[in-house]
Amino acid sequence: MRKVLIVDDDVALRRLMRIELSDSFEIVAGEPEQGLALALVHRPEAILLDLRMPKYSGFALLQTFTSLSSTQMIPVVIVRGEAGGQTREHCKQLGAAGYFEQPIDFDALRACINEIAKTRQHIERSEVRVRLRVVLKLRGTHSQGEKFEEIATTENVSLSGFLCSCVAELQINSVVDVYMTSYGEDYIGQAKILHLDSKGAPLRHYGCRFLKKTGPWVLQ
Repeated sequence: MRKVLIVDDDVALRRLMRIELSDSFEIVAGEPEQGLALALVHRPEAILLDLRMPKYSGFALLQTFTSLSSTQMIPVVIVRGEAGGQTREHCKQLGAAGYFEQPIDFDALRACINEIAKTRQHIERSEVRVRLRVVLKLRGTHSQGEKFEEIATTENVSLSGFLCSCVAELQINSVVDVYMTSYGEDYIGQAKILHLDSKGAPLRHYGCRFLKKTGPWVLQ
């Protein structure tokens, strides 16, 4: 049975969600202060996160889950989001895999969890990450609309992407041209930025996945 973590400061809503979902999933639930620790200990296949927590920022917790290397592969579904396309889009940019407003459609929520869990399992089986330091050159456009060229260093790599650090301020879902600089300047292809961790500013850490590869990569 798939394991699902519910992070919500509302005891009644946690109880309701446990009742509705426990026939399909193994449920772990806790307060937002416990959310990260519970995710690290239990390694759930999905996290259900409430945005409407007056004493805790759901946006901050969402960004924590989707940017840390230890949790960024766990899909996060917003289960009590605010009405309006702007908030939904902001959550999508932060890496949310799904978004549900009240009243929650539990049939749709079950289907969503099952679908993203299958996708995650496929990625984990097919992706082998290797800790490897590779110097790359990234070219693209800043969030302010200006073109940039930055040197970035990978922390780990896989067949379809890499985790790197650089000083450029980039937005989630932006696309960059990637070059390998080991022997001259070899064009690899285009990559999309899926995750961001800016806690170590001025260095920012980006999780990137290739959209296309036309040149040689360190893993074949």
